[in-house]
Amino acid sequence: MLTLTGLVKHYRDGDGGTIPALDGVSLTVGAGELIALYGPSGSGKTTLLSIVAALLPPDAGAVRVDGRDVTKLGAGEAAGYRLRELGYIAQTPDLMPGVSAVDNAALKLLDLRRRPREARREVSPLLERLGLGRRLRHRPDQLSAGERQRVAIARALAAQPKLVLADEPTGALDSVRSREVLGLLRDLCRERGVAMVLATHDAQAAAYADHGQALLDGRLVDYVPDPLVGPVARGD
Repeated sequence: MLTLTGLVKHYRDGDGGTIPALDGVSLTVGAGELIALYGPSGSGKTTLLSIVAALLPPDAGAVRVDGRDVTKLGAGEAAGYRLRELGYIAQTPDLMPGVSAVDNAALKLLDLRRRPREARREVSPLLERLGLGRRLRHRPDQLSAGERQRVAIARALAAQPKLVLADEPTGALDSVRSREVLGLLRDLCRERGVAMVLATHDAQAAAYADHGQALLDGRLVDYVPDPLVGPVARGD
């Protein structure tokens, strides 16, 4: 579903040199597979996700989603790709204040020209699956942090995307809510056949993935996620 081939992205530093955020990154993620992208803040995780989302061009390399190189899309095509084929979950849910949970979750469907009643009907079962069946009419200020994040998950999945990118989706949650959200993401990924990339600096979060990659100095390294000691490089 997702194939990265030789991705390179460098940034200029203050001395006129370059910093390699990504240095020849290659990765494949299949349908229904959850891959953890592990690394500390500043390791290039968000840069990689931004390139996959067609928000940032690479210096070199390709990103193929279902066989199409999204780095070659024009602005209008890229916007359509993000709307129809991609779900994005950020660390802090970007929900519209004063708008109910069901309407926040239905925003993408409304952008896809669904009628409001139809959009609510489509997204309500997903919100119920996420444990929000009794919170559909609640506004963001009436929801807990974990509930707001689950609304964001529903919005990301509402349009049946092929690919979901999750950028530190549990960074603002406590350990109990983190496990709850990660378990839901893993289950929904498998149930819906969605390819998912989870960017995280938390080894416990990475442990929920089918496979993990550590992003170090712009390169990917296989690791075995261990929630107690962090990533252990294969062969060590």
